[in-house]
Amino acid sequence: MRLDRFLAETTSLTRSMAKKALHQGLVTVNGEVVKKGDVQITDQEVRYQGQVLSLRAPLYLMLNKPEGYISSTEGDLHPSVLNLVPPEWREGLHPAGRLDLDTTGLLLLTDDGQWSHRVTSPRKELGKIYRVWLADDLGHSVADQFAEGILLKGETKPTRPATLEVVSSREVLLQIHEGKYHQVKRMFAAVGNRVVKLHREQVGEIRLDPQLEPGQWRHLTPKEISSVDQGRL
Repeated sequence: MRLDRFLAETTSLTRSMAKKALHQGLVTVNGEVVKKGDVQITDQEVRYQGQVLSLRAPLYLMLNKPEGYISSTEGDLHPSVLNLVPPEWREGLHPAGRLDLDTTGLLLLTDDGQWSHRVTSPRKELGKIYRVWLADDLGHSVADQFAEGILLKGETKPTRPATLEVVSSREVLLQIHEGKYHQVKRMFAAVGNRVVKLHREQVGEIRLDPQLEPGQWRHLTPKEISSVDQGRL
């Protein structure tokens, strides 16, 4: 790994700031001042302003998001989901996808930007399964309408085909393959119904651990992490 990249990944410095720090002689490698960012780092001791730097293994977390938390790194009116994980992990950690303030369930957190992009990229077409509770009884033709795609208010193209499994007249499991703004709520609004409660149970092949209470988290298993690339567990 290049030294300037190593600095950017182990400190709060950007790549351009890292280059300035190198030019200023603030970085040593095995005790020697190094000013070139293209020096390759393997197992040498690197110090910035005297502090030893080390790469932390990437974090991949599963969180059972409770109501009242926002899926962003900072919150003004409402707390961030990052408040639910240890403080020392929050630097660089972010949600891979989002859930609305009042939506609960599976939220993936990571500091691996490339993995996060693969989770959220439309090209991956990772299915997302939601348990949905409705204000009114489900219409008989709604499953067929969802399978064909729903034209949402303000949109010019219908949603991708979605799969609807009826649990009861007012409870369903819905699988979608995209993430438009408030999509699930807008889909049911388009067919004359209203979502009263929404809970995400699965992203791709990663299922919410039933042992996690709201607000609790656990590390993803290697199998769960790799399923994003493999498309299966």
